Amino acid sequence: MTTLVDVGAHVPATRVPIRDLADELSLDHLELGVFERFFGLREVCTAPDASLSDLLVAAARAVPGLAGNEHRVRYVLGARTIATVAPVGVNPLHDAADRLGLDHAVVWTLTQHACASALLAVDVAGRLLAADGDADALALVLTGEKAFSPGSRLIEGTTIMGEGTAAVLVAAGGSADDPAPASGSTVLSYATRTLGEYHQVPLPEDLAGPFGVAYTEVLAEVVLEAVERAELTLDDLALVLPHNVNRVSWRRLCSRLGLPIARVRLDDVPVTGHCFGADSFIGYAAARAEGRLRPGDPFLMVAVGLGATFSAMVLRYAPHETEEPA
Repeated sequence: MTTLVDVGAHVPATRVPIRDLADELSLDHLELGVFERFFGLREVCTAPDASLSDLLVAAARAVPGLAGNEHRVRYVLGARTIATVAPVGVNPLHDAADRLGLDHAVVWTLTQHACASALLAVDVAGRLLAADGDADALALVLTGEKAFSPGSRLIEGTTIMGEGTAAVLVAAGGSADDPAPASGSTVLSYATRTLGEYHQVPLPEDLAGPFGVAYTEVLAEVVLEAVERAELTLDDLALVLPHNVNRVSWRRLCSRLGLPIARVRLDDVPVTGHCFGADSFIGYAAARAEGRLRPGDPFLMVAVGLGATFSAMVLRYAPHETEEPA
């Protein structure tokens, strides 16, 4: 069974009000009002003087379980939203792995699920480690990106991107029969669905309306599928760690599911923006620090990637062995 041994997050301290980005992103007064009042966005985190490699290394160094265990890391997976993030000849993921002392590992990138790629990467990492059969081996998933252009900063009519990153140390351990494994949160289920008819970015006008309808319905179905596979109900979930696209999409989903929105950790939406694939894991690190997860609590991570992929993962929380239980 796949286990999140530990998670580290890096949220840059610099915040830029989205009002200050309006000209760069060609947002008029009406569009800006929608983002602020309707979507709940206020500012985004950004690191103007840091490279993508710098941001990934910072997240990895925030993982307490990585230092001293570098020799155990067999795979380093970059979970990306955007296929191309650097000029030819520059590879931020390999550079980050080298700086972390992980040059012995197999280093590669997943992009197929866009902002849902990090959940895919955790699932793939667990499967690879299980197939290898080395109980001591680990994988490191690195996720989050630079918003290096207006096209990568803005998802039109939906959200504005931030530059927070996360690192996830993965093992093939734990058991479905163990409600609170000794170290790390276990993955109970993973569900994903891709609607290939919406692969174009941006969507043509004739598909934008149908996608808006499908978004809530399909995401609700995927969430329910993941919860059912975990042999739980929505009422069992202690917390939902979302992709921070905007508040209104979560209000609609919660209404569709009959899920109290208070159980969805939306704290980061106004202060970080949507940090590509890192949102749920940034939320996990914060929720753990806030004491919002107790040993044995089931919780849900959710992400949607343009293209269009809908993913949900149910986990059972256990603190890292070096962490004081909440």
